[in-house]
Amino acid sequence: MDAFYASVEQRDNPDLRGKPVVVGGSRERGVVAAASYEARTFGVHSAMPSVTARRKCPDLIFVKPRFEVYKEVSQQIREIFAEHTEFIEPLSLDEAYLDVTENHHNIPIATDIAKAIRARIHAVTGLTASAGISYNKFLAKMASDQRKPNGQFVIPPKSGPDFVETLPVKKFHGIGPATTEKMNRLGIATGADLKAQTLPFLQQHFGKSGPYYYWIARGIDERPVRANRIRKSVGAENTFSEDLFTYDAAFDALQPIMDKVWRTCDSSGIRGRTVTLKVKYSDFQQITRSRSVGAPVTTRADLAANVEILLQPVFPTAKTIRLLGVTLSSLHDTEEQESEQLALL
Repeated sequence: MDAFYASVEQRDNPDLRGKPVVVGGSRERGVVAAASYEARTFGVHSAMPSVTARRKCPDLIFVKPRFEVYKEVSQQIREIFAEHTEFIEPLSLDEAYLDVTENHHNIPIATDIAKAIRARIHAVTGLTASAGISYNKFLAKMASDQRKPNGQFVIPPKSGPDFVETLPVKKFHGIGPATTEKMNRLGIATGADLKAQTLPFLQQHFGKSGPYYYWIARGIDERPVRANRIRKSVGAENTFSEDLFTYDAAFDALQPIMDKVWRTCDSSGIRGRTVTLKVKYSDFQQITRSRSVGAPVTTRADLAANVEILLQPVFPTAKTIRLLGVTLSSLHDTEEQESEQLALL
């Protein structure tokens, strides 16, 4: 979807149309969750601190997120996908991989399917979508950014390797700023540079990710579209309107965050063994502290007890705290846990 959260807000509020809009944060605090294309022309983008965004665009309009609305629209879009294929791997509320090799309408050309899906999304939701079409997930993802907004781009098999060679590695899906910097230090700036490296070299410097980088540099990605993608973690965080300085204030502020995490766990039936606390200070320095336990965290009280253990060493603190977050990982569902217990009896 194109600037999904912001586009929903502009759709529902005509006064916002054609104006630089961001969802999330405020004029003084927080982080941008999504930016309209009008805001992006000023260099504003998601994950940017609100203060920085406002500096780039003084007329920026901040809108409070309405996640329930976004979820409803996302479900409408998911139903449109399902009209064409059952092989749908969601990445987020506004993005998914679709395998249309075999599709319900027996349409032989993937570009035609993409056009039909995009037209249907616009008719049902009033929103625009962009599509990337290719023979594997990596290239389809890369193609999806080529004609935004409201467009589509195809990378056929014969063009895949050449397309990858011309791209800067910082544009590669799955290569973040830290890895880009490391690659640049090693003399790897483009796909062609990455392709020139041997597999042992990439494994030496990038560990388990080395083989992935080696093959995508050649336009090869064998990962299937997984219709039932396994969730790896459940988390929530909050940026506070006023910085926190004391342990009691921080622990109180963590309560609604833990409530949100646990509601997700309860509704989905999943449990986890690793609890992580995220702390961001007023100078934007960020730390995380994790604790893994032998048995899954099975109650809200267990989660709170583990968070409390992680929070205590943070204090006393010389700096105030602007954000706290809690994540539960090493997940599995309650049915799986019961099956393991029965197998041991």
